[in-house]
Amino acid sequence: MVVTLDDTKRNAIAVKLADMKLLQELLINNEEQFARDCTDDEIRDNFRKMLEDDRKNQGILDTVVIQYGIQKKPDQTVQKVAETVRQFMQSDDLSFWEKVFQHELLKHQQVMNGLTIHKAAQRVGADVITAIGPLNTINFENRAHQEQLKGILEILGVRELTGQDADQGIWSRVQDAISAISGVVGSAVTQTSDKQDMNIQDIIRMDHTKVNTLFTELLQSNDAQKIQEYFGQIYKDLRVHAAAEEEVVYPSVRSFYGDANTQELYDEHANWRNILDQIQNINPSSSEFKERIRVLMNDVMDHVRQEENTMFAAIRNNMNTQQSEELATNFKAVKSRIQQEMESSRTERQRA
Repeated sequence: MVVTLDDTKRNAIAVKLADMKLLQELLINNEEQFARDCTDDEIRDNFRKMLEDDRKNQGILDTVVIQYGIQKKPDQTVQKVAETVRQFMQSDDLSFWEKVFQHELLKHQQVMNGLTIHKAAQRVGADVITAIGPLNTINFENRAHQEQLKGILEILGVRELTGQDADQGIWSRVQDAISAISGVVGSAVTQTSDKQDMNIQDIIRMDHTKVNTLFTELLQSNDAQKIQEYFGQIYKDLRVHAAAEEEVVYPSVRSFYGDANTQELYDEHANWRNILDQIQNINPSSSEFKERIRVLMNDVMDHVRQEENTMFAAIRNNMNTQQSEELATNFKAVKSRIQQEMESSRTERQRA
């Protein structure tokens, strides 16, 4: 049995998430430029608020990509579009209105990317829905930004065409549209309280929730291909999670959590790796496969309970908010690096 399944649908979602990351960087660059160049105080304040939202959403998007667990590069066409828009924004040939118009198109593309990922997740698996959950905040805010940009374009367009100010009722209409967004978007997008600066407990708990969902999906399935798909994701997620905890978290908590408790967590990770390597050689259609998965799930859930009941308490009692958030940032960075290394290794094996 292969270690991971090259699942087309999961990889396609990973590419779309990479597209969103690329476009998010471009949106931020544009808004920084607009906030500098705009001479209208009210419009400039709107761009500054958008910029604040988009910087926060960049952090949320980074978290989503890492939690999803599959690192891909953006689609080549999207890369070309992004480069073309960058050139437009630096050009003196385009008016300010034309540049804002291009920006609104990017916002629309970002909205559709987010909604498409959300809908695709519903078809692929509950673990994917869990991983991409924080996208709801980004989707909601991007829809609100679209309405603001429409109002800005109306004001700029009227000034460009007539040299006069537009009807001042534009802004009240924009606010009414923003207020109605949650009803328009429906159940696909709901505003959430996700934040960029998650602490280490938040991030680790997200990993725990996702792997528990994967175990549940696998044990409920009778489709050998889906079982293999779920196991492939469990294999990757557990190995990445364990390696990142061992590199970043456990050395940081050992002094106050204790040598014995910390070593126990290291030992449990080593046991997982042995079980994972054993399971990958078992036919997923056999009864033994699920029996071994249940053993692994019980071991992982015991580990989860220890971390969330005792290690988390030790962190709360011995780390301040800034330290816990910095640990989360380092943990995410290491997870991302390990995921990229695993993807590079997989690609090299396929080429060999």
